Amino acid sequence: MTGSAINLEFVYLVLAFALLGIIACGVCAGLITLLRPLLLRHVMAKPNRRSSHKEPTPQGGGIAVIAAVVVAAGCAFILVPDIATSARTLGILVVATVGLAIVGVSDDVRPIGAMPRLILQGVAVAVVIAILPENLRVLPFAPWWAERVLMLIAGVWLVNLVNFMDGIDLMTVGEVVPVTIGLTIAAALGALPIEGTLVAVALGGALLGFAPFNKPVARIFLGDVGSLPIGLLMFWLLLLLAGTGHLAAALLLPLYYVADATVTLIRRFRAGEQITQAHRSHFYQRALDRGLSVRMIIARVVFMNAALIVLATTTILYPSHWIDALALAAGCLLVGWRLYRFERSA
Repeated sequence: MTGSAINLEFVYLVLAFALLGIIACGVCAGLITLLRPLLLRHVMAKPNRRSSHKEPTPQGGGIAVIAAVVVAAGCAFILVPDIATSARTLGILVVATVGLAIVGVSDDVRPIGAMPRLILQGVAVAVVIAILPENLRVLPFAPWWAERVLMLIAGVWLVNLVNFMDGIDLMTVGEVVPVTIGLTIAAALGALPIEGTLVAVALGGALLGFAPFNKPVARIFLGDVGSLPIGLLMFWLLLLLAGTGHLAAALLLPLYYVADATVTLIRRFRAGEQITQAHRSHFYQRALDRGLSVRMIIARVVFMNAALIVLATTTILYPSHWIDALALAAGCLLVGWRLYRFERSA
């Protein structure tokens, strides 16, 4: 194949994936417009002392987000014929994602017990791990079974922390859209397979379609039906990235979310609090309670994530253990500084 043909093929793929992102965005926005009147009647999130909103607000916008991702994936088989080789993987991923969305919508309507919810999440994560390429290794120095157990634990935690962190308007958009942008850059650099590129673009596009309805003051929330499967998709994407030899990049992209949720959990555990109960202890919630506006908090989170994208991209462009270590150290320092500033409301 000539260089010209390669360039044309690359341009076509860029345009096709851009169109898929636009499709996901439009489908999500359209579905929310159609679903919101129904959700207003049946699925309302009422304010309580742990809430960040003051008026009853419909939840369930995640239905539109996940539906948009599925529609975009279906369109990909027309626009990107090469995706057909990943049909089985994508089909199973969609089943696991929709299954977890059903768990989420059930929990939104009538809360499910902590243990059944955790088991169902574990099943969805296990399915996603099972469809990984057989030769994919994230920790090649560890036994295969030990690596898979660690993946399961990490997957359940990521699914839950996306849910935990979805506590103010636009927070999930401000976190996950930058992560999908970072993953798309990684794909352009050859660090993500084509099926991962599709899901990253579709998820980012769908959340952009959701954003106008969730901006302060939000007219609709994601609900568990959105946050849980979004966490599952993000986990799968990050595993694919780590499995191509870019573990540092996979750790850096979601680092703010992971740090805020994990440090908060450890604090609550040490304080003897019931960690399964809703709370207002996250760093961004403390910042909100101390006077920062929602828009100011989201702007700081987005800026932090932009810096993490730069660090992650650097590790892909210049593969080296030293670069990985320095980038991870820099990312930890930046995120630690951001958490400290949120603690001090700045």
